[in-house]
Amino acid sequence: MPVFGLPQAVVTLGIVLTTSMGLGTYLLYNYLHGPVVVLTLIQGVIYVALVWLLLRTRTHEDRSNMRRGLILILLLAGVMRLCVLFAPPVSTDIYRYVWDGRVQASGVNPYEYVPADPALAALRDQTIYPHINRKEYARTIYPPVAQGIYWAATRLSETVTMMKAVMVGFEALTVWALIQLLIARGLPLNRVLIYAWHPLPVWEIAGSGHIDAAAIAFMLLAFVAAQWRRPLLAGAALGAGVGVKFLPIIAAPALYRLWDWRLPAALIATVAAGYAIYASAGAKIFGFFGGYADEQGLSTGAGFYLWSLFQQAFALPSGGLLVFLGAALAALGLLAARSVFWRKNQPLDIETAFLIMAVFTLVISPHHAWYLLWLTPFLVFYPSPAVLYVTLAAGLLYRLGWPPDVARASILYGPFALLLVWEFYRRFTIKEAHNDSAIHTARSA
Repeated sequence: MPVFGLPQAVVTLGIVLTTSMGLGTYLLYNYLHGPVVVLTLIQGVIYVALVWLLLRTRTHEDRSNMRRGLILILLLAGVMRLCVLFAPPVSTDIYRYVWDGRVQASGVNPYEYVPADPALAALRDQTIYPHINRKEYARTIYPPVAQGIYWAATRLSETVTMMKAVMVGFEALTVWALIQLLIARGLPLNRVLIYAWHPLPVWEIAGSGHIDAAAIAFMLLAFVAAQWRRPLLAGAALGAGVGVKFLPIIAAPALYRLWDWRLPAALIATVAAGYAIYASAGAKIFGFFGGYADEQGLSTGAGFYLWSLFQQAFALPSGGLLVFLGAALAALGLLAARSVFWRKNQPLDIETAFLIMAVFTLVISPHHAWYLLWLTPFLVFYPSPAVLYVTLAAGLLYRLGWPPDVARASILYGPFALLLVWEFYRRFTIKEAHNDSAIHTARSA
C-alpha cells in the first residue's frame, strides 16, 4: 500500500536507514570509526533494496501525493543529516576550511602562509588549529570560490558545525536542481530520494562537511541553466564550480553547444575573476597542488589503480604511464566529442556527463571516499550498478590504507571496473541494435 505515493516498503526501509544514522552518531562521538565503516556497508544493502523497490514500482501522477511524497523524502533526508551534523568529523579537512576563513577575516591572503608560519601565530587556538592536517608544510590547496565560501561561513561562526551546515545548505541546492531536471525529463519526482537518501552524502557532507558539496551544487545549477537554455548563466555556474574544485570542468562538453561562445566565455570570466581577488599571492595562489599530486602517487602513477594493476600484471615500463594517461584522455575526448558533435538540438546531455565522470573516476581511482560524491547525483537519472557499488562501498577507503596497494584497492575498484565495462557494452550495443532496427523499419515503410 503506497504511503504518500511511495511504496510502503520503501518508506519502511527509509525509516530504518534514518534510524541507523542515530547509531552512527553514537559511534562518531566515541571515535569508533571502524564500526562506522561496517555500518555504512550495512546501510548500502538497505539502500540498494529500497532503490530497487522504488524503480520497479509504477508511479501514479497524483500531484498532491507527489507533493506529500517529496515532503516525506526531504524530511527523512533532513533527519539523516541532523543525526551526524553535530558529531565530530571523521576527516580533518574541515578544520582547514575554518582556518582559511579565519585567516581571510584577519586581512591575510590564505595562499600566503602555511598555518604553522609565525606570521599567523595570533590566530591559533585549541579548537581548530591543532587538527589542521599538513599545517607545517602545506599552503591551502583550495581554489578561490571555495575560499569565498570559507570566509562567508566563518563570518557566521568559526565552528566546524557551522561549516557543515553551510555544506548541507549547498546540498539543498543540489536537491532543488535535481528536481528541476527530473521535471524537465518527465521522470517521477520521487527519484530524488536516490540522492537524498544515499548514505555517502550524509556521511561525507553532513558528517565531515566536505567542500565537494558546493562544487556539486554549482555543477547541477549549471545543468539546470543549460536545460533552460541560459548559456551565460550555465557558464557562470560551472565556473563557480571550477572555482571550488576543478572537477566540474570535465562536465563542460555536456553543456556546450557547438559554436556558441557564451558558455565558455562566462566560465573563463568567472574563474578569472575568482583568481583575481587573490592575485596578491602571486604563484602561491596554486597552493599545494604539486605536493598533493606527489603525495597521492599521481606523478609516479602509483596512485592510479588501473595503471598499477597493468604494471603489476605485465611488468610495463615506467614510461608506459604516459601511454596510459594518453589513452584515458583519448577515451574522455571521444565521449566529449560524442556529446558536442552528435547531440543535435538537446540543450543538455546528462548521459555523457555521467559517462565522462564515471570513466574519469575509474582512471584516477580516488583514495578518499568523498571524491566519489560526484557520482551520486547521476544515480537519480542512471541507477548504474557500477556506480551504486563504488559509492556504497566507498567507506572501505578509510580501512584500505592511504593510498591502498593494488590487492586492497581491487576490493573497491575491481568490481567497479568490471561492472562499468559491462554497462558500457550493454549501453552501446543496445543503442546500436535499436538504431539498426529503426533504420530497417524506416526502409520497410
